[in-house]
Amino acid sequence: MIHLRTRTEMDTIAQAGSIIGKLHDTLPDHVRPGVSTGELDAFAEEFIVSHEGAIPAFKGLYGFPGSVCISVNDEVVHGIPSRDRILDEGDIVSIDVGVRLDGWYSDSARTFAVGEVSAEATELMRVTSESLERQIEAAVVGNHIGDIGAAVVDVVNGTGYGIIRELVGHGVGRELHEEPQVPNHGRRGHGPLLRDGMVLAIEPMLSAGTPRIKTLGDGWTVVTADRSLSAHFEHTVGITSDGPRVLTAADWPVAAGADIPSAG
Repeated sequence: MIHLRTRTEMDTIAQAGSIIGKLHDTLPDHVRPGVSTGELDAFAEEFIVSHEGAIPAFKGLYGFPGSVCISVNDEVVHGIPSRDRILDEGDIVSIDVGVRLDGWYSDSARTFAVGEVSAEATELMRVTSESLERQIEAAVVGNHIGDIGAAVVDVVNGTGYGIIRELVGHGVGRELHEEPQVPNHGRRGHGPLLRDGMVLAIEPMLSAGTPRIKTLGDGWTVVTADRSLSAHFEHTVGITSDGPRVLTAADWPVAAGADIPSAG
């Protein structure tokens, strides 16, 4: 079932989302060579719970052991934080964060450079970020879920990058994962109609090589099948009659129809 949210409910989702946005804005000062993903996880949890009533949405969800998902290089999503996983110069790292506040969820991810990274990694992150921006632009009343997926295809065509198709975005609200699914590929005019009040986590994931993926033995970490680099950007977005509203920006509320913040 696809739920339609009131503006007041979107405001609460935006409050949760602003915590994520502020955390992501803070992380470049902490994502550096020599830092462990476990240290980043601890920092993220401390940051989230310092906001009254906020809790890390991922901690314990389906048994996940961390407060946030931290995925390095060829890891697409669901990387488990560890004090033994040390970031090196040239790595790229996706930090996927969920926050629950007053019974409402918000979800967002960004991929960060660790020190100086290769031109290949920089371009992969740029194209993935641009894909998210174009998807948000397509998230308007009267369009369809397929229009959001088609926006990724338009950006990625000709780049040689792989679109991870086995993983999708999703609705967000009282639960972290709700209907509808939001694939990162599609045809315009196909799929569920976008209606005023829908709230979607839109999250393109690209690889520098194959779009195929596999899950490691820990049961969580998803990597590219050829171990090529992967990047992931995500925003929670409200569909409104005035245009898409980014609900995971650092400053809330983001007015419907306002300029879309850069995913980077």
